Amino acid sequence: MNITQAKKILKNQFGYDEFRLNQEFVIETILSKKDCVVLMPTGGGKSLCYQIPALLFDGLTVVISPLIALMKDQVHALKSVGVEAAFLNSSQTSKEQIEVFQDVKSVKLKLLYVAHERLLQSGDLFIDFLKNIKVSLFAIDEAHCISSWGHDFRPEYLQLAKLKGYYFMGKMGI
Repeated sequence: MNITQAKKILKNQFGYDEFRLNQEFVIETILSKKDCVVLMPTGGGKSLCYQIPALLFDGLTVVISPLIALMKDQVHALKSVGVEAAFLNSSQTSKEQIEVFQDVKSVKLKLLYVAHERLLQSGDLFIDFLKNIKVSLFAIDEAHCISSWGHDFRPEYLQLAKLKGYYFMGKMGI
């Protein structure tokens, strides 16, 4: 995988001729499987920084997002350009959630948006589910919510380090 492939996806999938400031560097960093923290203004193109690698990686990208409205907007936008994406959150019926789980199992999706509460639900049920899925990338979106509102706003964010532990211990197919 290289930046040339990323540029083709940028043009063909998303309709942009060139990357915005720092997007290319961030995407190269992610494609080389290095961790990164991305700070950009609203509308600066942060989402493309993980969406393009998601399309290049062979597996599922799990996006942790604290806002249901944002999940819905992102998934709608991705589907409108032909990207298989879904979300799991409390706004869905049980039937809708089961359909998403089935889509994940059948390797239909490239991106799955979940709240951190879902990811870290009691007993690590969701993480256990992901152990049987090829997960290529975890992206934590809108992490500024933590610094703006404090750790007690969403205490589960403090537990996201578990993902790194699973990654290094080889418990997940990352």
